[in-house]
Amino acid sequence: MRADHLWTGARLATMRPDLPGLGIIEDGVIAAQHGRILHAGPAADAPAFDAARTTDLEGRWVTPGLIDCHTHLIHAGDRAHEFELRLKGASYEEIARAGGGIVSTMRATRAADEAELLRQALPRLDALLAEGVTTVEVKSGYGLTLQDEVKMLRAARALAGLRPVDIATTFLGAHAVPPEFAENHDAYIDLVCRSMIPHVAQHGLADAVDGFCEGIGFSLAQVRRVFHAAKAHGLAIKLHAEQLSNLQGAALAAQCGALSADHLEHVDEPAVRAMAQAGTVAVMLPGAYYFTRDTHLPPIDLFRIHGVPMAVATDCNPGTAPLTSLLLSMNMAATLFRMSVEECLTGVTRHAARALGRQADIGTLEAGKACDLAIWDIERPAELVYRMGFNPLHARIHRGIS
Repeated sequence: MRADHLWTGARLATMRPDLPGLGIIEDGVIAAQHGRILHAGPAADAPAFDAARTTDLEGRWVTPGLIDCHTHLIHAGDRAHEFELRLKGASYEEIARAGGGIVSTMRATRAADEAELLRQALPRLDALLAEGVTTVEVKSGYGLTLQDEVKMLRAARALAGLRPVDIATTFLGAHAVPPEFAENHDAYIDLVCRSMIPHVAQHGLADAVDGFCEGIGFSLAQVRRVFHAAKAHGLAIKLHAEQLSNLQGAALAAQCGALSADHLEHVDEPAVRAMAQAGTVAVMLPGAYYFTRDTHLPPIDLFRIHGVPMAVATDCNPGTAPLTSLLLSMNMAATLFRMSVEECLTGVTRHAARALGRQADIGTLEAGKACDLAIWDIERPAELVYRMGFNPLHARIHRGIS
């Protein structure tokens, strides 16, 4: 059988759900052709390959390429001054209500053109790629006008042409109320639903639609309208839910068939049951929990009891998670949320793929899927969760190419 590339002498953490634990295969072989996996399994079971290139990995570990399924990578400026205010005791909500927070980044993002947004985003993206990330979700939400949201989504799409990475784009127009609609929040939601969503759908700029369901964001009724508009235009849905309070956003997300509900520090058991029934992924964002010095833990045990898949992501954003390390995110998920090594690693591979609706293409090592690999200089997979500030990546393969 012909192959473009054959990797031998590998220890595989396949993340396959039909295998126990991390789906470990000792003395494994991976073969790829035209950017797809032909074989990922024991060397003893591999067919004879006529490979254009063969690489002996000498016992190194291979996982699927990592997936960061929740980022706000495209934005201008930073909010270091707000960090200083929080150190002096100001809360996230107090800063937002005083004109800081998302609206602060909105002003900087509106002032930047697409080229400037790309210039600022590329170092953040490069940091993720250097740790074995091969797919990144990027949200809009800092423009809050049609023109500026489109600018952000175009910049996000352009990243895939500048680096070897897959980019999933999410329209987050319902992120905050812009100042020009401060006295009429429903009118802004009208704009999101009747103008913005149809436009981004028509022009293929977004794969999904997200919202921020919070007291400082949007109400349940407003989010429901956004969801209905998204589904009417054939777009998947996601939601920032129950980060600061419980407005029943996660239950609504599940009811509407959302791919994921993210944050979830204040989610309750009925909503967790609804997520389980709907197959909605719980995306854990420990970097935001850490950075805002939150003390209300997400109910990890409830997700386990009810079988809700848990993903882990950076939430890379300028205000509450200026984090560009998915490896550190896993360590935080383990140390702060008490997630297991298996939960963390499947959370940045298999379950992260599901949170993006891409589980048929990425997230596990098996025949037919994209040949996205992370090759590691480690003795055991637990090292990827255990270490802090250490990157053991040996090689990153995207679509079969290093």
